[in-house]
Amino acid sequence: MELAAHRSYTELDYRINFWRTKSGLEVDFVLGNGQIAVEVKGSSTVHPRDLKPMKAFVESYKPQKAIVVCNEELARNHEGIHILPYRQFLEDLWNGMIIH
Repeated sequence: MELAAHRSYTELDYRINFWRTKSGLEVDFVLGNGQIAVEVKGSSTVHPRDLKPMKAFVESYKPQKAIVVCNEELARNHEGIHILPYRQFLEDLWNGMIIH
């Protein structure tokens, strides 16, 4: 809902889609024309195995940004995938740092 609100209020009018393979890998949100991939995890720790779908998307489509939003306390980067606490993601989104 936050992405839809952001798209509407900022009048950026970017597309919000998802991605899924026949084998069941999926990424929750693909923004624009595939420039930004966002996966949402409810866990307080993102493990390397949790990144398998995002890694597959990155390998196939080379997005500008790959982000996993979660309940971790601190932002970090794992092999080019940004792992962000949800509060930071929302702040970055509304400050134009995710998609603009």
